[in-house]
Amino acid sequence: MAGSAFDDFDVERFGQRADARIAAVERLQDTLSSLVGRARDEDGLVEVEFTGRGLSELELHPKAMRLSSGELAERIKETVRAASDDLYRQMNRAMAEVLGEEGDQTRFLNDPEAVLSQVREAESAFDRTAEDVLGELDRISRRLNL
Repeated sequence: MAGSAFDDFDVERFGQRADARIAAVERLQDTLSSLVGRARDEDGLVEVEFTGRGLSELELHPKAMRLSSGELAERIKETVRAASDDLYRQMNRAMAEVLGEEGDQTRFLNDPEAVLSQVREAESAFDRTAEDVLGELDRISRRLNL
Protein backbone atom coordinates (compact mmCIF):
# COMPACT_ATOMS: atom_id res chain seq x y z
CA MET A 1 0.00 0.00 0.00
CA ALA A 2 1.37 3.43 -0.93
CA GLY A 3 2.33 5.75 1.91
CA SER A 4 0.34 8.87 2.58
CA ALA A 5 1.55 12.43 2.25
CA PHE A 6 1.53 12.61 6.05
CA ASP A 7 3.91 9.70 6.73
CA ASP A 8 6.95 11.99 7.03
CA PHE A 9 5.09 14.74 8.88
CA ASP A 10 6.84 15.58 12.17
CA VAL A 11 4.10 16.86 14.45
CA GLU A 12 6.51 17.83 17.22
CA ARG A 13 8.71 19.86 14.87
CA PHE A 14 5.64 21.50 13.37
CA GLY A 15 4.44 22.46 16.86
CA GLN A 16 7.83 23.88 17.80
CA ARG A 17 7.97 25.96 14.64
CA ALA A 18 4.42 27.19 15.19
CA ASP A 19 5.22 28.13 18.81
CA ALA A 20 8.35 29.99 17.70
CA ARG A 21 6.39 31.85 15.02
CA ILE A 22 3.66 32.82 17.51
CA ALA A 23 6.28 34.09 19.97
CA ALA A 24 7.95 36.11 17.20
CA VAL A 25 4.63 37.66 16.17
CA GLU A 26 3.88 38.55 19.80
CA ARG A 27 7.28 40.27 20.06
CA LEU A 28 6.54 42.04 16.78
CA GLN A 29 3.23 43.33 18.15
CA ASP A 30 5.03 44.76 21.19
CA THR A 31 7.66 46.35 18.96
CA LEU A 32 5.11 47.84 16.56
CA SER A 33 3.08 49.35 19.38
CA SER A 34 6.19 51.09 20.75
CA LEU A 35 7.39 52.66 17.49
CA VAL A 36 7.24 56.42 17.02
CA GLY A 37 7.69 58.23 13.74
CA ARG A 38 9.35 61.62 14.08
CA ALA A 39 9.85 64.57 11.78
CA ARG A 40 10.85 68.22 11.90
CA ASP A 41 10.41 70.81 9.19
CA GLU A 42 13.55 72.23 7.60
CA ASP A 43 13.55 75.35 9.79
CA GLY A 44 12.83 73.50 13.04
CA LEU A 45 9.56 75.37 13.52
CA VAL A 46 7.31 72.30 13.48
CA GLU A 47 8.07 68.99 15.20
CA VAL A 48 5.77 65.98 15.06
CA GLU A 49 5.55 62.51 16.58
CA PHE A 50 3.28 59.93 14.96
CA THR A 51 2.34 56.52 16.38
CA GLY A 52 0.07 53.69 15.31
CA ARG A 53 -2.78 55.65 16.88
CA GLY A 54 -2.05 58.75 14.82
CA LEU A 55 -0.62 62.14 15.70
CA SER A 56 0.73 61.97 19.25
CA GLU A 57 2.82 65.14 19.55
CA LEU A 58 2.86 68.48 17.78
CA GLU A 59 5.31 71.17 18.85
CA LEU A 60 5.38 74.61 17.33
CA HIS A 61 8.36 76.87 17.88
CA PRO A 62 7.26 80.39 18.90
CA LYS A 63 8.69 81.71 15.61
CA ALA A 64 6.15 79.51 13.77
CA MET A 65 3.49 82.03 14.79
CA ARG A 66 5.10 84.54 12.42
CA LEU A 67 4.09 82.37 9.45
CA SER A 68 0.82 82.95 7.69
CA SER A 69 -1.93 80.55 8.74
CA GLY A 70 -1.83 78.88 5.31
CA GLU A 71 1.95 78.43 5.39
CA LEU A 72 1.85 77.08 8.95
CA ALA A 73 -0.95 74.65 8.04
CA GLU A 74 1.04 73.41 5.04
CA ARG A 75 4.18 72.89 7.13
CA ILE A 76 2.21 70.98 9.75
CA LYS A 77 0.64 68.72 7.10
CA GLU A 78 4.01 68.06 5.42
CA THR A 79 5.68 67.31 8.75
CA VAL A 80 2.87 64.97 9.81
CA ARG A 81 3.25 63.13 6.48
CA ALA A 82 7.00 62.86 7.01
CA ALA A 83 6.54 61.51 10.56
CA SER A 84 3.94 59.03 9.28
CA ASP A 85 6.37 57.91 6.56
CA ASP A 86 9.09 57.50 9.20
CA LEU A 87 6.78 55.30 11.28
CA TYR A 88 5.83 53.26 8.20
CA ARG A 89 9.53 52.65 7.39
CA GLN A 90 10.21 51.56 10.97
CA MET A 91 7.22 49.20 10.92
CA ASN A 92 8.33 47.62 7.65
CA ARG A 93 11.86 47.16 8.96
CA ALA A 94 10.54 45.50 12.14
CA MET A 95 8.21 43.21 10.16
CA ALA A 96 10.99 42.25 7.76
CA GLU A 97 13.27 41.38 10.71
CA VAL A 98 10.66 39.05 12.22
CA LEU A 99 8.86 37.73 9.16
CA GLY A 100 11.68 37.87 6.63
CA GLU A 101 11.07 39.07 3.09
CA GLU A 102 7.34 38.30 3.44
CA GLY A 103 7.15 40.97 6.15
CA ASP A 104 8.43 43.75 3.92
CA GLN A 105 5.22 45.28 2.57
CA THR A 106 7.00 48.00 0.59
CA ARG A 107 7.61 45.58 -2.26
CA PHE A 108 3.89 45.75 -3.09
CA LEU A 109 3.72 49.53 -3.43
CA ASN A 110 5.10 49.67 -6.95
CA ASP A 111 4.14 46.17 -8.03
CA PRO A 112 0.46 45.29 -7.55
CA GLU A 113 1.04 42.28 -9.81
CA ALA A 114 3.24 40.86 -7.05
CA VAL A 115 0.24 40.92 -4.72
CA LEU A 116 -1.89 39.04 -7.25
CA SER A 117 0.90 36.56 -7.83
CA GLN A 118 1.20 35.87 -4.12
CA VAL A 119 -2.56 35.40 -3.84
CA ARG A 120 -2.51 32.95 -6.76
CA GLU A 121 0.35 31.00 -5.14
CA ALA A 122 -1.53 30.79 -1.84
CA GLU A 123 -4.67 29.67 -3.64
CA SER A 124 -2.76 26.99 -5.50
CA ALA A 125 -1.07 25.75 -2.32
CA PHE A 126 -4.44 25.61 -0.57
CA ASP A 127 -5.95 23.64 -3.47
CA ARG A 128 -3.07 21.12 -3.39
CA THR A 129 -3.36 20.72 0.37
CA ALA A 130 -7.12 20.27 0.17
CA GLU A 131 -6.69 17.60 -2.52
CA ASP A 132 -4.10 15.79 -0.38
CA VAL A 133 -6.34 15.88 2.69
CA LEU A 134 -9.41 14.72 0.76
CA GLY A 135 -7.37 11.93 -0.85
CA GLU A 136 -6.10 10.82 2.54
CA LEU A 137 -9.63 10.87 3.98
CA ASP A 138 -10.82 8.82 1.03
CA ARG A 139 -8.06 6.24 1.60
CA ILE A 140 -8.90 6.05 5.31
CA SER A 141 -12.60 5.57 4.64
CA ARG A 142 -11.84 2.80 2.13
CA ARG A 143 -9.59 1.09 4.68
CA LEU A 144 -12.36 1.27 7.25
CA ASN A 145 -14.95 0.15 4.68
CA LEU A 146 -17.07 3.26 5.18
